[in-house]
Amino acid sequence: MTLRIGVIGTGGMGQHHIKNIQSVIPGAEVTAVSDTNEEVARQVASSCAAQYIADPYELIASDNVDAVIIASWDPTHEGFCIAAIHAGKYVFCEKPLSDTPEGCIRIMEAEQKAEKRLLQVGFMRRYDKDYRELRKVIQAGRIGIPLVVHAQHRNLAPAGSAKITSDMSATNALVHEFDITRYLIGDEDTYISAQLVAPRSSRFCGEDLIDPQLVYLETRNGVRVELEIYWYCRYGYDIRCEVVGDLGTASLPSPSHTVVRCEGQQAFQIVPTWQERFHDAYVTELREWIASVQEENIIGPSAWDGYISSKVAEACRQSRLTGKIVPIELIECPEFYHNI
Repeated sequence: MTLRIGVIGTGGMGQHHIKNIQSVIPGAEVTAVSDTNEEVARQVASSCAAQYIADPYELIASDNVDAVIIASWDPTHEGFCIAAIHAGKYVFCEKPLSDTPEGCIRIMEAEQKAEKRLLQVGFMRRYDKDYRELRKVIQAGRIGIPLVVHAQHRNLAPAGSAKITSDMSATNALVHEFDITRYLIGDEDTYISAQLVAPRSSRFCGEDLIDPQLVYLETRNGVRVELEIYWYCRYGYDIRCEVVGDLGTASLPSPSHTVVRCEGQQAFQIVPTWQERFHDAYVTELREWIASVQEENIIGPSAWDGYISSKVAEACRQSRLTGKIVPIELIECPEFYHNI
């Protein structure tokens, strides 16, 4: 049976998901879209033969929608997630799950009342083949016990017209690293402290952005995590990760590109944007989510995972403002989210 999907948010991320559903993901169709930009939303609706619905809550309630993808402005995520859960509909929410940890808790409470896992968070790096291979190496014990993680998240420049602020470095970008690090070293290990350090800023960023930023995390099991976020690196979209164990190290490979040697130089292409680097991961993520919805067995990143990343982002913000190492105090994980 074809899954009928409503999409809230028809900007870059929403359109990316819609195109993937249309072109390379079987078993689903986009039947409704909604966005505050009516002109763009109507154009997108026309391109995929979907209905334009001005009110996103009306879209959620529509009898022509079985499941919802939320790709709207970050502060709207909480309200739409809770509405979808109350409607008994499966929901895929782009990160961050909420712009506050308290919002994530309210979403978890709604899902627990529903007595069924209905929500998945868009931490798509878990679906990247290179990260999955890296995790297999670590889980197999080939590098021993993880001790240190080094990771970099570098962008050529921010995409689109959105204004990037210092807080968004953690809430909108590094949340990927907060989640994928737990995925790599073990979901049962979690963070206990965060420190954000701001070096001299790039001359290309605006007054409201400290760029780059460095984050240092410590986990309950003593793993030290060193992260870098850099919005204006100016040379390409560059994602790196190395895990250091007590028997060896394991790293993400450089994305495969032809290496050219000529005129005394060796060079290969660095992709310019996230669309090229993680295209396959986004396709795999949606394909597996759609299959899990059809099987009524959601197994992807949960609201609990979204809550943890939100708490770490909040601690990073506090550290930036105070210059101190900030403890990360999590609520006790609800039994509902154990072993998922």
